[in-house]
Amino acid sequence: MFGETDETVNKKVHAALAHNLIPIIAVGETLEENEAGHTSAVVARQVRAAYEGLSAEQAQGTVVAYEPVWAIGTGRAATPEGANAVHREIRAVLAQRYDHAVADAIRIQYGGSMNAANALELLSEPDIDGGLIGGAALKSADFTTIIKAAAQAKG
Repeated sequence: MFGETDETVNKKVHAALAHNLIPIIAVGETLEENEAGHTSAVVARQVRAAYEGLSAEQAQGTVVAYEPVWAIGTGRAATPEGANAVHREIRAVLAQRYDHAVADAIRIQYGGSMNAANALELLSEPDIDGGLIGGAALKSADFTTIIKAAAQAKG
């Protein structure tokens, strides 16, 4: 929609870090890419490109948000196991680029239509560090449920 490319995302990450901001790097595949079985390749390419030229110290000052494009604002979400698998793959790409300690230090959130009904299951997965909440944050009761789910899952 905004014509972003892997290159422009990388430039924005560098610019944010240069101005002491914490970049949230959104990665994710389209419905067509998902249905064709290309999720891993697409997300790995996006992560590698976003972190190009970043030191380990800089990388640890970022957040990754896995946001499958097909799930944003649709009410459809990845299964907890599926989302966790992608998060695990993101962490593996980061570990390959840096090391496991750096990869483990980077927060990886799920942002594809997390809501009150699915938050506990998603946040209970070991590689999902948190949620990037969209529309569900606009309903106080739902958002409160998500907060409680996060506290319970990550306790």
